[in-house]
Amino acid sequence: MKSNLGTIDRALRIIVGAILIALVFVGPQTPWGWIGLVPLVTGLAGRCPAYSIFGFNTCSIAKKA
Repeated sequence: MKSNLGTIDRALRIIVGAILIALVFVGPQTPWGWIGLVPLVTGLAGRCPAYSIFGFNTCSIAKKA
């Protein structure tokens, strides 16, 4: 599978995902923090299914090919 996330996009997703998951354990301790798994997994994988559906691509390497 080709990557469709750029470096900045991946980093932001990983950071936001980690922060949301941390909210499950500290802070308001709400189960809504588990939503952070979505950006975390897509950031680590470098691929976003929603980007594929809508035709978005932030990866500069994939644009050159």
